[in-house]
Amino acid sequence: MNGSDRPEPIEEPDGPGPGSDPGPAAASESAERRPAAPRIPLPRSSIEDTGHPVPDPPPEAIIWEAPPPEPLVLEHRVLKSLLGAWALAACSAAEATAVEEHLGGCGPCAEEALRLRDAVGLLHPEESLDLDPGLRTRVLQSCLGRRPPRIPVPEWAVPYDAESARLDALLRDIGDSEWHAPVRLRWFEQDGQVSRKTTVAGIIAHLLAVDGLVGLALGLEDPLGPDTPGPQHPAHRTEAYWHASHFPPTRAVRGPWREQAHEIVRTVSFAGDGSGRLPVPYGTAPPSGHGDDDTAAPGQKIELPLRDAMVDRAFECWIHAGDIAEAVHYPYEPPAPRHLHHMIDLAVRMLPGTLADRRRSGLATPSRGLVAAGAPGRSLRLEIEGLGGGEWFIPLDSPAAVGSAEREVAHVALDGVEFCRLAAGHVSPVEAAAGQDGDREAIRDVLFAAASLSRM
Repeated sequence: MNGSDRPEPIEEPDGPGPGSDPGPAAASESAERRPAAPRIPLPRSSIEDTGHPVPDPPPEAIIWEAPPPEPLVLEHRVLKSLLGAWALAACSAAEATAVEEHLGGCGPCAEEALRLRDAVGLLHPEESLDLDPGLRTRVLQSCLGRRPPRIPVPEWAVPYDAESARLDALLRDIGDSEWHAPVRLRWFEQDGQVSRKTTVAGIIAHLLAVDGLVGLALGLEDPLGPDTPGPQHPAHRTEAYWHASHFPPTRAVRGPWREQAHEIVRTVSFAGDGSGRLPVPYGTAPPSGHGDDDTAAPGQKIELPLRDAMVDRAFECWIHAGDIAEAVHYPYEPPAPRHLHHMIDLAVRMLPGTLADRRRSGLATPSRGLVAAGAPGRSLRLEIEGLGGGEWFIPLDSPAAVGSAEREVAHVALDGVEFCRLAAGHVSPVEAAAGQDGDREAIRDVLFAAASLSRM
């Protein structure tokens, strides 16, 4: 049988024929062949792809933009008159633009504008961010004026209360490292200035030790400990406190010092004004040498009434606060004028005795004595200007003779703060006097006696 005799293949229809029953298998096969509808709709075609023109937007969708403003065209004299307003930023935007464009091409107006800008800067000087040191005092005065305390602080104790609070505010603002900043204590011995190096913490330890003398007189505990022998000279107490510590003082000394200051003020307030006559022993004057105090002969007992001792402690608190502020570069103002007056008055009242002690030691010109019985002695008129100022007469021949009955032979004028710095040994007597007239020897003796009031 050859190839032509092969039978033709029978083609089966794609689907069931008419009248035939496809059955379930055929129905399933037909469903599998049918394409499935997409589950995510296809992106719509853009109108730009169809070839049709893009329709115009509706009229309400058109955004109208205003044309830029026309620049001002002003004459030179008008622009020159606007320089002051431009320097103060008081011109309108168009005027400022016109002025600035004009300054780019007019040299004289540019120089005038620069001078005006510098002048405007002087109208608004930079202010310090530090609070006014007197702010706390003014706030307290206002509060106490509206509602006085039930137990008032005696007038002679108020300076110490204020100065210890100011110093505590300064200590609160300094950092841990600044407590170890070097500070040099300065005072006057015989005819020259001496100094001792310590730290900020060492100064607070010094104040704690010396304030303890006032606390002992009031019956408080001694910060040096219960086994400390009787009242000692302030320099000896300070040295004892410094050497008793195994390590240099740190900021931990602030707590005991502030607590002791609070206790002293609280105790004198409850004791009342009459306690001002209570004696406060300062030990005995040491022999000549380190830590000298020329206000008394060596071995002589030093004693002050409580009212004067509190002013003395306020004075030393302020002076050493200034030493600390200088070491940590902090602004510090003098005390309130009425407090400063108390300090100046105490120093002036101590001058005659100090002058007599210097004469006994051969450090001052011998007294000339009285010319005749009942004749007036010599005096120096000390005029303190500025804060806490006043006028005092210092007897030169007899400490007991005070007042206008004496014969004025010299006149010295000093600023109040400068006089206090002299009494603290921070200023040389040669540099202190602002005005001098009269007996040069008397002036020198009084100025050196004022410097001799200082101690460590």
